Amino acid sequence: MPTISQKISPFLWFDGQAEEAVTFYASVFKNAKIGKIVRNPEGGPGPAGSALVVPFEIEGMKFTALNGGPRFKFTEAVSFVVNCDGQEEVDHYWDGLLADGGQAQACGWLKDRYGLSWQIVPVVAFEMMADPDPVKAGRVMQQLWSMVKLDIAPLRKAYEGN
Repeated sequence: MPTISQKISPFLWFDGQAEEAVTFYASVFKNAKIGKIVRNPEGGPGPAGSALVVPFEIEGMKFTALNGGPRFKFTEAVSFVVNCDGQEEVDHYWDGLLADGGQAQACGWLKDRYGLSWQIVPVVAFEMMADPDPVKAGRVMQQLWSMVKLDIAPLRKAYEGN
């Protein structure tokens, strides 16, 4: 029996693209691993040899992708926040996850080409919004709401009152 090191983990339902999606995520995130893929046997729910379950890990967090069919779709009700150390990381993940058909949304949110929602957020934005000075925090929030991809320089200017 395999050792379970993460008590709770996301289980993502795809319509036939689980292996493709996991390969894509592993190309965007530098610290990613793809586990042992469970393939459909003859007479399984999908074509024989096609991926059924694809375990993977991003930045130490374990996920499982399932080819479950067309019944369920992703919505913005669940998203993954990528906490970025600086603008270079924001740009990398933003551009990477939008590649080949993703959709930019407001306030640092995007949907990748598989419909999964992500929030690409510089850690400093959370720090500024949590400032005990409500005027500073409010200016940052107003600036953030006007953005699509988050940009640290204008957020910092708003925080400093410039």
